[in-house]
Amino acid sequence: MKTDNKLIGAGLLTAIAASLCCITPVLALIAGTTSGLASTFSWLEPFRPYFIGLTILVLGFAWYQKLKPKKQIDCNCETDEKPKFIQTKMFLGIVTAFAIIMLAFPYYSNIFYPKTEKQIIVVDKSNIQKVEFTISGMTCNSCAEHVNHKVNKLTGIIYSNASYDQGNAIIEFDNSKTNITEIEKAINSTGYSVTDKQEK
Repeated sequence: MKTDNKLIGAGLLTAIAASLCCITPVLALIAGTTSGLASTFSWLEPFRPYFIGLTILVLGFAWYQKLKPKKQIDCNCETDEKPKFIQTKMFLGIVTAFAIIMLAFPYYSNIFYPKTEKQIIVVDKSNIQKVEFTISGMTCNSCAEHVNHKVNKLTGIIYSNASYDQGNAIIEFDNSKTNITEIEKAINSTGYSVTDKQEK
């Protein structure tokens, strides 16, 4: 029974570790911090496939242990003792469901970010500027949404599209209301780093 509990614990830990790099940007948003919390665990991202594999292996073995037929012991002793909840199939099912939710987190994490509907009034079209910022450290949609959320808080932002797989953010803004330096500061405050910028 202790082995089952250890397997369940290990399965939970590996599932959380697999998505920790994508959970922290959402936690940073909820906490309202602008520090490097969002990118704290981005170094774990290359290990994500291994954590996923380990989670599946560990929970698969836990299910095997739980479902394999019990050996019948020929004795007249009473063995109808009810197992504790932590040792039941239902508990293992709850843990498995939680692990699946954690492993899938990077694919739905963007729902936690509020949509920033802005009314933009551009007085002079010659003030509109479009810049591509190359950003290092983003590992999933959650990271990109964190950058977009931060940039959209600035006055004069018309459009912001950060992409973790492209490693960039294309931002259109009114340069009479904000500038490249302010945008770069906003991006860097998320914990990800602007490595290059180029006017489009």
